[in-house]
Amino acid sequence: MPIRILFAADPADWPDYQPALTQALKEAGIDAILSDTAPDPASVDYIVFSPGGTIRDFGPYVNTKAVLNLWAGVERIVGNQTLTQPLCRMVDPAMTETMVEYVVGHVLRHHLGMDEHILHQDGVWRHGAIPPLARERPVAILGMGELGQAVARALLALNFPVRGWSRTPREVPGVATDHGAEGLARVLTGAQVVILLMPNTPDTANTLNAERLALLAPGAFVINPGRGPLIDDDALVAALDGGQLAHATLDVFRVEPLPSDHPFWHHPKVTVTPHIAAQTRPDTASRVVVENIRRAEAGEPLLHLVDRQRGY
Repeated sequence: MPIRILFAADPADWPDYQPALTQALKEAGIDAILSDTAPDPASVDYIVFSPGGTIRDFGPYVNTKAVLNLWAGVERIVGNQTLTQPLCRMVDPAMTETMVEYVVGHVLRHHLGMDEHILHQDGVWRHGAIPPLARERPVAILGMGELGQAVARALLALNFPVRGWSRTPREVPGVATDHGAEGLARVLTGAQVVILLMPNTPDTANTLNAERLALLAPGAFVINPGRGPLIDDDALVAALDGGQLAHATLDVFRVEPLPSDHPFWHHPKVTVTPHIAAQTRPDTASRVVVENIRRAEAGEPLLHLVDRQRGY
């Protein structure tokens, strides 16, 4: 008997995901009925979901074996009291690749001072300061999960000294790792580049506040492709205005889309990008979803299962 899969993510994504999921199911040899409607919720075996999708109440889906999120972040769903089914977040290899490309691109941009030349094509020959070598510019990565570790490996390959912080202890080859409140201070002290790749939970809100920004090397750079609430916005602007920070590249915000009158758009030391650092891609994400369905049907552990207490 075929299993029943309900696509309950953003309806606008159905035209892209329907063929991608169908192909992934075929490749995995899974007999399934895939639909974006479910007249009988009790018949649904798996739900493919994203925040803003078509389900608010998961209670009627009494036989659903797993809810498979298409987003890496689950903060907008994990608190849903009707969601009692196992929840899996998205860890897409292609998403990891694009995150690495985004972060490394902006680290090198700031490290080499590229803006000085790109933004001043005015006929003036600026043969000024020589940037330090990569090995002379310490980088701090906050969040050492899949994305943080991948970014760390890429920066290590370019010879940047990388420090990493996580909530709990982690060992990452080549990275000076630390954890806990005191460890966060050690990782940030003297860092010239800070990259935020942490989940959005009550414990991570305003991780980068005025006190911690003051620990950075003067003229440091901040890159946030993780979650908007990780940074205290007012403290960030104050650090930019006061010269403690040279620039902030921000891809995520407390309110998205970022309102057109928000100060970040107009600040000379802020680069705004529209949440593009790591987007889910239907072909590769569908394979991740289908692999979890295969695992569940085979009685194997699910990948990327969300810990409800930790929120990710």
